Amino acid sequence: MRHAAHKARNAQRPTNDAAAGRAREVRAAHTAAVVYANTPMALVPEVAKAMNEAVPRTRRALRQAARQQAHKKQFVTASAFALLAATAGSFTYASSANSTGLPSASEADSSVIANDSMASDDVSSSVAAGTAQVSRSEARTPVSDSAQWSMTSNVDEVDASQMSKSTASNAKVAALMDRDAGELPAGFNPNHATGDSGNAYSFSQCTWWAYTRRHQLGLPVGSYFGDGAMWADSARAHGYWVDNTPRVGDVMVFQRGQEGASAQYGHVAIVEKVNADGSVTTSECGASYHGKTFSRNFKNVHDFQYIHY
Repeated sequence: MRHAAHKARNAQRPTNDAAAGRAREVRAAHTAAVVYANTPMALVPEVAKAMNEAVPRTRRALRQAARQQAHKKQFVTASAFALLAATAGSFTYASSANSTGLPSASEADSSVIANDSMASDDVSSSVAAGTAQVSRSEARTPVSDSAQWSMTSNVDEVDASQMSKSTASNAKVAALMDRDAGELPAGFNPNHATGDSGNAYSFSQCTWWAYTRRHQLGLPVGSYFGDGAMWADSARAHGYWVDNTPRVGDVMVFQRGQEGASAQYGHVAIVEKVNADGSVTTSECGASYHGKTFSRNFKNVHDFQYIHY
């Protein structure tokens, strides 16, 4: 029985050997044959190299080649980004150097800086040749830590006369209050109600012109102060400063019948100028003038009331 089994196994061996041979053939199909230069098949190294290049590449070799190609691409990309960053940095430095007085790249390359490690004979030869070199640290002007600020230019100087001390919301009124600081009535409020809601006076009337001219001068005026003779009292009721001393831009109030004013309505005018002799020059209008103005001079200036602001 043992001999029979042994023969049976031997009978199966050719089949197994055939299968193994086919497996080796399959594996060989994926294996690159390498021909070495010292084998009898290759007479010279160049021939061996040419034959090796002609042999089909294995899967492992293909994978390795792909990885090497990927690494090469990554390296090239990283190098390109580094070069781009370096170029951008050089441009940035060049622009900042030009704006701040720093040396540019070309100047830095062309400049020669002496250092402590320079040999003494080199220094002496440079001095003898008239090309003594000085380090930047030696040429740099020392900066003091105790710098002081001073206002010396015309731009830095402040003209105190142009600064208003008044709290008036109207800029023109604030300037006039600074001018009249010593004469303002006690407790005067520059931001009093103006009573202004637009020109409500009939065209060409004296009151119409007084309202129009005050707006041209940037000064406050009321819309419903009544007839000319009523303006001083109406303005005083709103908080305006009213007295008998004329100033340029004031509303000059005529009582009824005063200096040719209407015996029924009175009159108002605008003080355009205070003359050297104390008289005033006015601008005025009336119904018969159709919007055109006229002017008069008055010497008895303290006989009238004046609305300031």
